[in-house]
Amino acid sequence: MLDLFPDSTSVDGGQLSIGGVRASELEVAHGTPLVVLCEETIQARARALRQAVGDGRVFFGTKALPNVAVLRLLLSEGIGADVASSGELAFARNAGLGGGDLVVHGNNKAEVLLAEAASVGAPVVLDAPDEPALAAAAGVRQALVRVTLGVDADTHEAIRTGHHGSKFGLPPDQARAAVSEALDFGLDVMGVHVHVGSQLADFDAQAETIVRLAAFVASCRDELGWVARVADLGGGFGIRHHPADEVPEAAELAASAATTARLAFVEAGLPQPEIWLEPGRCLVGRAGITLYRVGSVKRLPERTWVAVDGGMSDNPRPQLYDARYTALSAARTDEPVDEVVSIAGMHCESGDVLIDDVMLPSPRRGDLLAVPATGAYTLAMASNYNGVPRPAAVLVRGGSARLIRRRETIEDLLRVEVE
Repeated sequence: MLDLFPDSTSVDGGQLSIGGVRASELEVAHGTPLVVLCEETIQARARALRQAVGDGRVFFGTKALPNVAVLRLLLSEGIGADVASSGELAFARNAGLGGGDLVVHGNNKAEVLLAEAASVGAPVVLDAPDEPALAAAAGVRQALVRVTLGVDADTHEAIRTGHHGSKFGLPPDQARAAVSEALDFGLDVMGVHVHVGSQLADFDAQAETIVRLAAFVASCRDELGWVARVADLGGGFGIRHHPADEVPEAAELAASAATTARLAFVEAGLPQPEIWLEPGRCLVGRAGITLYRVGSVKRLPERTWVAVDGGMSDNPRPQLYDARYTALSAARTDEPVDEVVSIAGMHCESGDVLIDDVMLPSPRRGDLLAVPATGAYTLAMASNYNGVPRPAAVLVRGGSARLIRRRETIEDLLRVEVE
């Protein structure tokens, strides 16, 4: 199970440590639920992906974890950011990212977002038939066009994006028309963008998409006299959330994507493009764990329920995507795992279940549980359901922990109310 935890994880005397800091010490200092992120793990994944793409570019999918400190850390490793809202753009700008470090996305971009992209000189990925005109009117100078090529990825239906009928991108005929119109408006159309889905466990769907993408660009050359300089292949590389998951290393998938794209373009009679990738989960997912404090323990004939002080308000992925997780008793790692239990959240929903079945040392009130592989799409999707404040987050390294997001308070929740 420790293979799911951050690189700096260790166990000593029954105590789990991340980045040289004991989980029990983090709980005392910062409370629970608490998201703990390992700086070394993020840096290692960033370096591996940059190496995999060669002379291409890597942009972090900010939606996975919009946090100023994390974006600043990634920028120090040469990683930019793709953003899909004014809020995400604000996170990136506060982290020090400039226009050349950014790619602006969205299937329904507000005019204010287009204007903000133009003001910082960021390229915009055109995603709708009228966006060339809107982008030009907003002063956008550089653009890519997102094309949907009809490949069904082997992943949960809620996170497939490259299939026919997707809300994202444009089918080839409309995408080609968008390229033509953007050129007519004087935009520098740098290239094309594709994305087939998230949590990809193999390369098949992306390989097929890349071959189709090269054919699409060749058709643009033949019909419009335009050739893409950039091939943005999106992201979606998966990670392991559960011991039974089989997922290749993201750097392997990234290298395969870059190599396949370069070869496919050459075979289509096109110059090799600059490769851009937009990974999110694989940069921060394994770097994070969530700590919970056990409350009630109910041993029923049907199952044993172990309730924790968080749940679907800090990690809705089990409910949204049938995501599977596991857990470790963070201060009792040297004890036998002798009971199968289900980890329930504290919310007023029967479906608020974090983990259906996991083996733990016989749980008791006050235990500290660590759920690994929660660095991505947990804080980003957190809510205030049941009036629960969202958790704090810390970045750990070399025996110290730095608070990078304070815990919300009830006062924070009331501050936006108007009486």
